[in-house]
Amino acid sequence: MMAVKIVLELKAKPGAGDSLLETFRSILPDTRAYDGCIGVDTLRGQDDPDTLVLVETWESRAHYEKYFAWRQESGLVEQLGKVVAAPPNLRYFDHTDA
Repeated sequence: MMAVKIVLELKAKPGAGDSLLETFRSILPDTRAYDGCIGVDTLRGQDDPDTLVLVETWESRAHYEKYFAWRQESGLVEQLGKVVAAPPNLRYFDHTDA
């Protein structure tokens, strides 16, 4: 089975980009240590610092879905809802041979 790439884009409420970034700084060590996580890169918009994009690599979509369920149960998703301006854009990608 090939690894899956997850692209998660979040748009913070105006001026809340720093707060959103700090939240991810505090939680991503646990994400990176979670079973099946290969890596996470966090990107911040140059033209819009209230936009964050996480590019995650997981062993499988099932690993990510288990992780995401854990984050929902922990209350993190609800907590993020207070600082984001819109629902997150979550997409799944497979590597290709191109």
